[in-house]
Amino acid sequence: MTERGEHGRGLTLILSLEEMQGWARDNRRRGVRTALVPTMGALHAGHASLLKQARSCGEQVVLSIFVNPLQFGPSEDLAKYPRDLDADLRLAAKTGCDVVFLPTPASMYPTGFQTDVRVREIEQGLCGAQRPGHFVGVATVVLKLLHLVLPDVALFGEKDYQQLAVIRQLVRDLSVPVEIKGCPLVRDEDGLALSSRNVYLSSAERQQAQRLSQGLFAARALYETGECGADRLLAAAQEPLLRAEGLALEYLELRDAETLRPVSGQVADPAVLLVAARVGKTRLLDNVILGRQLRVSKELRLGGDT
Repeated sequence: MTERGEHGRGLTLILSLEEMQGWARDNRRRGVRTALVPTMGALHAGHASLLKQARSCGEQVVLSIFVNPLQFGPSEDLAKYPRDLDADLRLAAKTGCDVVFLPTPASMYPTGFQTDVRVREIEQGLCGAQRPGHFVGVATVVLKLLHLVLPDVALFGEKDYQQLAVIRQLVRDLSVPVEIKGCPLVRDEDGLALSSRNVYLSSAERQQAQRLSQGLFAARALYETGECGADRLLAAAQEPLLRAEGLALEYLELRDAETLRPVSGQVADPAVLLVAARVGKTRLLDNVILGRQLRVSKELRLGGDT
């Protein structure tokens, strides 16, 4: 089923897997370059940034919206995950998206579905330790989306840094003919990394959540003065968190920015400092890259660069 024009000029909605793959094959035959932005909906300015960057990467921009049940654990918020399709379609049209792909769980995982994909090393630790099976669900759905949309480039935000590393490894290992582009983490004016889950935060919780970015920025500032000791950098990042009420730290770690292997002793760039915490009932992620190389994109804040 395809609809045009209702949510913006030229915006095409594709619901079926067969139609999506047929559209993609036709584009490939005609030599049309396609960029894909995979999402779970509840779009915000960070997603808009991805879509705008996608326009510079392809002649056709495809946005997929699919709340993937495989990446949610039994105690996680699948049913409560924020959904607002009308708002998502308005944002898609505003950013110049060409196609919105809206598959259903029943079509993506029909009766008898029994295949999954695992990236063994990079999924270990960090969110992989906190959410067993999460990255199996991520890798499986991303590989399926890449086969259905056949993009030349797929864009993912750097906020979910471990996810991005998993997807890059997946594409390398399985020789998938697609470029994976990591795009800048986008922050709100108060420094909080944009996330669909931020809507769950009360005003007081949001103030406490800002301690995550404050700690990361403190560590980055210390690193930029020449401090390379991992313990000192971690201590600088942790100090604001110790003063935050209602914040439960899950992890705060330094990892190699390319391999995601743990870093100890002296930090050699590029490294990434990653944090995950629960503020109230809301789980939040954030990170900063230390010694960012040119091939790793620059962090953005709403209203301008940081």
